Amino acid sequence: MVSNAKGRAMPAELNGRVFLPYESHLGIKPLVHREVGRVTRWRRPGESKVLSSIDEAIEKTGLSDGMTISFHHHLRNGDGVLNMVIERIRKKGIKNLRILPSAMFPVHEPIIEAIKDKTVSSIEGSLNGPVGRFASLGNMDEPVILRSHSGRVRAISQGELKIDVAFIAASCCDQLGNCNGLKGKSAFGPLAFGFADAFYAERSVVITDNLVPFPAYPISIPGTNIDYIVKVDSIGDPSGILSGTLKITQRPDHLKIVENTMLVMDSIGLLKDGFSFQAGAGGISLALTKRIGDLFREKGLSASYANGGTTRYLVDMLKNGTLKSLSTGQAFDLSAINSLLNDTNHFEITVDQYSNLHTGATSTEPEQAAFLGATEVDVGFNVNVNTHSDGYLLHGIGGHQDVAYGSQLTFITVPLSRKGNPIIKEKVTTISTPGELVDIVVTEKGLAVNTQHVRDEVRERNEEIEKALLSKDLPVKQMEYLRKLSLKEGKDIEPRFGDELIGLVKYIDGTVLDSIISVRE
Repeated sequence: MVSNAKGRAMPAELNGRVFLPYESHLGIKPLVHREVGRVTRWRRPGESKVLSSIDEAIEKTGLSDGMTISFHHHLRNGDGVLNMVIERIRKKGIKNLRILPSAMFPVHEPIIEAIKDKTVSSIEGSLNGPVGRFASLGNMDEPVILRSHSGRVRAISQGELKIDVAFIAASCCDQLGNCNGLKGKSAFGPLAFGFADAFYAERSVVITDNLVPFPAYPISIPGTNIDYIVKVDSIGDPSGILSGTLKITQRPDHLKIVENTMLVMDSIGLLKDGFSFQAGAGGISLALTKRIGDLFREKGLSASYANGGTTRYLVDMLKNGTLKSLSTGQAFDLSAINSLLNDTNHFEITVDQYSNLHTGATSTEPEQAAFLGATEVDVGFNVNVNTHSDGYLLHGIGGHQDVAYGSQLTFITVPLSRKGNPIIKEKVTTISTPGELVDIVVTEKGLAVNTQHVRDEVRERNEEIEKALLSKDLPVKQMEYLRKLSLKEGKDIEPRFGDELIGLVKYIDGTVLDSIISVRE
């Protein structure tokens, strides 16, 4: 084990793989300077890509022991494709697969049986709920590798991850493989997370419940990236995309955080025509988005641009003229899907466009402000979104690192405690986003501006922000003071750690930010 620049222990080598330690928020230059070339596809004109079953797709793709397969998560907790495919693979007796989901949810709990019987030996992707808890107890043969949304795409495009077979859920597909997630009974929105998989995989299979005549439009993933198509009865339940954190908060302490954040933005002159922003999927962030929309409508203002996962609150702003343009990598409700189909100033983007730092043109860069949540924050402004304070790995990184890296000003909006557990820590249990990328932490009883631990290029700006907020008599505190307030709300949970490395958190550039250790029940 070695230490990285955050002082966190990590393996230099594991199971024959070399891991590089996190060095800086700026990231290292690409280890591979050219993207991995696409597979050349050839078929006779008129030869059908449509297969009779998933079993036939497994055979046609040559899927065998030890390979890597991938899935996207746009259906979130309503996804039916991952479980469906793994079930058929188990029946065929294929073993030791590495699976590469862009995220997993409680609906994927059946994968635990595939891990137990060695069908699946490793997972490189975000875990939510039961599968994460299972991994936390040391039940995986290999540590889980966690990446952000853009970190995953970067790894695929640069050859750090090689996908043998990508399984792409699509709610609409034609006989040539042109597909989207915007039409059909199971419509779920963009196919941003599946695009890189289809583009770089050795073989790509669309799983759809809506096979339509050519052309399927709009085209999110072109048939030039697809080898085979399988028609099934259902790819899942799109109502499952609205799950977990995707509910607007009504709690008084959370609404106070929203109020404090609005006061900060007003005090530093952000709430004006041309504002550009992104909010996360947590209840506080959703409430904040609604407040921004309400204020802009009341004052006749118009934001220039919003980005990221989309809900009806952003769509409402777009339709009433308080938002001029909206880019979406993930839809969180029916309003977002319908808007993508009908509003010309609302457009779908891939994760590569969204936030891959090795592209040189991310759509997070123009954001003047971003609002993100946290499981924990420490006095060094480091953020944890992966593990709870008891050490259990229950959440993925999502776009947290990506947005914090790209946005000009990053807010972390958190309550001082949850269920008696202080959220402001001396040190977070797991570092998911380094403190250098965080500018302002806002709680219900005070806020802190990062002037000591922040990246050098914005330190002077943050010092000016702190002065401006103090001059407006806002409750500006030091993180150490917020830590004391947090401790008044309850007592720190002490994890019962085991002695097994069960996961690695990677930074967006591929270096290792932190290690996750097993817990004892």
